[in-house]
Amino acid sequence: MLFIALIKFKKKARDAAEYGKSILENLPKGVKIIGTYWTLGRYDAVWVYEAPSEKEAIKLGIDAGEVMQTQTLVAISREEAIKLLGKI
Repeated sequence: MLFIALIKFKKKARDAAEYGKSILENLPKGVKIIGTYWTLGRYDAVWVYEAPSEKEAIKLGIDAGEVMQTQTLVAISREEAIKLLGKI
């Protein structure tokens, strides 16, 4: 499953970055980070990752909760979405 986490830092960026690094070095079972991006605007960062289930994705959010607030989205590829719509 593919997830996109929109992140707002609760602490200074340097503190959040250090804590985030430790989270990414100790990921829940089966979680694979595809990309980590710092952003301008409403959110400070974005994680794009794969996880075997929503439960494992929630574990990542819980681990990050001390220094960041996350809003996590479940995503599917455009191709998968079109298949769900039927033949176009």
